[in-house]
Amino acid sequence: MNRKQFWNPKSLLWRGLSCILTLLFVSACIPTGAANQITPASSVTVIAAATVVIPTPLPTRETYNPGTLVAYNVQTGDTLPALAAHFNTTEKEIREANSTLPENVTTLPPGMPMQIPIYYKALWGNPYQILPDSLYVNGPAQIDFNTVTFVNSQPGWLKTYSALAGDQTRTGGDLINYVATEFSISPRLLLTLAEYQCGALSQPQLDPALEDYPLGYNDPFHKGFYLQLVWAANILNNGYYEWSTGRIDTITRSDGTLEHPDPWQNSATVALQYYYSLVLPVDQYSQATYDMGFAATYKKYFGDPWKNVQPHIPGSLVQPTFILPFPSGKTWTFTGAPHGGWGTGDPLAAVDFAPPVSGCASTSDYALAIADGEIVRSETGLVVLDLDDDGDEHTGWDILYLHMASNDKVRQGTLVKAGDPIGHPSCEGGEATGTHVHIARKYNGEWVPADSAIPFVMDGWTPHNGTNAYLGTLTKNGHVVIASDNSSPLSQITAGN
Repeated sequence: MNRKQFWNPKSLLWRGLSCILTLLFVSACIPTGAANQITPASSVTVIAAATVVIPTPLPTRETYNPGTLVAYNVQTGDTLPALAAHFNTTEKEIREANSTLPENVTTLPPGMPMQIPIYYKALWGNPYQILPDSLYVNGPAQIDFNTVTFVNSQPGWLKTYSALAGDQTRTGGDLINYVATEFSISPRLLLTLAEYQCGALSQPQLDPALEDYPLGYNDPFHKGFYLQLVWAANILNNGYYEWSTGRIDTITRSDGTLEHPDPWQNSATVALQYYYSLVLPVDQYSQATYDMGFAATYKKYFGDPWKNVQPHIPGSLVQPTFILPFPSGKTWTFTGAPHGGWGTGDPLAAVDFAPPVSGCASTSDYALAIADGEIVRSETGLVVLDLDDDGDEHTGWDILYLHMASNDKVRQGTLVKAGDPIGHPSCEGGEATGTHVHIARKYNGEWVPADSAIPFVMDGWTPHNGTNAYLGTLTKNGHVVIASDNSSPLSQITAGN
């Protein structure tokens, strides 16, 4: 065994018509920053009722006849499978209506006009867009933002708040940066969230009634602002990546009513809608997701987010050539098909490989650099490899390695070539029942799902999702390897073959 069962917070998805929370067990490995923080959901505390400002009424979508062609301008990161899911149609029909689309298109060019056949669904939600996707991720738009300086310039309680995070005590802006970096979410977004719900930037003291659960997640394992923020970041990423891949269809609000995200919505907006549906009553949810809610708070502190939007995902994005993360001629086990890159649930950006050892035994085998680059982070249990020669994790392709042993681990600032050693796989850096390496990709701060329009291909091996996270396959030239935490021949791969 080289993964450990843990509680999955996506039990808060509240699918269907019921508000009953369902707890799900899944097998996983979890980073240190999340291992003791993503725990069973008990209940959600509704934030004390505030004055509700009724927003300007928004237009609703008409009841389209089946297959009606509607105008759509491509948003950053859009793919055909996701658009087909959003508009309740098929890739085939979209291609028939847009004959110039290349056969092997990956991401679509931002701004490109399209005609999409739409099939109406009742209960389509709010079309108001809260935040562009490029300002959701911890990407290029965040390079020049100094979180610590900004927080220290505000009168709110956050600048003096501290908590143990990542094996050290962190205060204020440094704590926000830590969560922003690990989950790859904009620190500006996290600050806006904290201000909107608990006055972190404007109020000199945190309301005593909110001290335990300031973001509304009533769970004894998530007491205090830091652990609440970790939960919130995980939930936000679940919503963002489920929408960007077409995996989310329904939001269930706190009163049990359903909402289908508007087909024209962007991922950042759906992430915030999904998050607020879990922590606010319906009237406050409506305000938070309209113009007088989160968006107004963001604009107050950081300006109009829709002014001069710069897409962070180009059209026709492809990954560089990658090798497998272990030496040629060596046989390792494929122990985890696509699963969470950080935290639990979506994005299903990571895959796992294990050397031939039992349990958490140490190994002399190394995990290797899958491409040329520079080590931009080397911390407890993890290493981040930056591939675009700028030494900045906000930009370009980055590769996350998790569960790296402390001994012989490559140092930050080291330039490596594909095939150079990164470190020994281990059980460090999170909960695991067996020595392995967890590996995931980001581009311009956005996690890239392993089974997607841009598949995580290594030495010709392509990962495929299964019925659940961790389950699935790798395929190459007709050969299929099945993910398993038992080292059977069906789950083994020899590098270079």
